[in-house]
Amino acid sequence: MTQNELTELVTYLKDKNLTVAFAESCTAGLLASEFVKAKGSSDVLRGSLVVYQPEVKIKLLDVRKETLEMYTAESQQVTNEMVMGLKKLLNAEINVAVTGLAGGGGSETDEKPVGTVFVSFLYDGKAEEFREVFDGNTQSIRKKTVDYIFEKLKGVLEQHYDR
Repeated sequence: MTQNELTELVTYLKDKNLTVAFAESCTAGLLASEFVKAKGSSDVLRGSLVVYQPEVKIKLLDVRKETLEMYTAESQQVTNEMVMGLKKLLNAEINVAVTGLAGGGGSETDEKPVGTVFVSFLYDGKAEEFREVFDGNTQSIRKKTVDYIFEKLKGVLEQHYDR
């Protein structure tokens, strides 16, 4: 997403009086870092938590240890619990959580290869989940994930708030 497109996204959020919050695992702060490049982002970004290790997901976002053990840290189930904890903690109108495998050494399998990311959105009483697989090295997977989330956020705004 270009700088101008991101600024349009932020302006739209601002015009609708919507705030956004992020809980980031595999993106490790890149989502917030890219988001704040947009003019006016300080009016809509409530905050972003980098919750890289499982214990931090448990402590800050109330992710259940059982969920982590059963599904692994890189899973839709954990991402869903992250987004619910984020809503409780920062109470933005639009909450986004992301986990995934940007590099090797995690819970990758044939069904969940490196490059698999999980994204959960929670807004206006609705939840949406997405799973995507990106190719490339760790940096390119993280960047593609961020762009993907911005595109999904734009879609949520157009479909749900454009009234």
